[in-house]
Amino acid sequence: MSVLTRDEILKEIAKGGITIDPYDASLVGPGSVDLHLGDQFRVFKKLHTIYHVTNDSDFEQITELVQVQDYFVLMPQETVLAITKERIHLAPYLCGWLEGRSRFARLGLMVHITAGFMQPGINNRQVLEISNVSSVPLALHPGTRLAQFIFARTVGEAVYQGRFASQVQP
Repeated sequence: MSVLTRDEILKEIAKGGITIDPYDASLVGPGSVDLHLGDQFRVFKKLHTIYHVTNDSDFEQITELVQVQDYFVLMPQETVLAITKERIHLAPYLCGWLEGRSRFARLGLMVHITAGFMQPGINNRQVLEISNVSSVPLALHPGTRLAQFIFARTVGEAVYQGRFASQVQP
């Protein structure tokens, strides 16, 4: 596997190996593409019971979907799920990683805390696992370039067809 640089990302976009919708060429950096924060968040319910983490666990049972227009306030030590504005479609010979941007890490915002690997052949919007590890409330504004997608070529081809293959909500 090797990481794609700007020129290789642009070649893959031109030939259809990478599709980003909506697409803005100015967001392609030296080794990644910036992605915008969408307007939907999944907030964890304040439960006072134990929720068992098993192979059958369903995050929707302990969260509720919220749509915001202006901003979402993330309190210190709070975690939410959000989603990118962009939908990414990768050819079966491409995969990638979703990462936060360092400018926001410096504020104590962890933009993508786990499960950063994106499978070959995905065709969905990317869920962001966001935590505020600072001591101040942070207002998250939809449309902010909050994350980046790093692309890589695979050895062989595959297409992800798992549970989240067509996700459009966090």
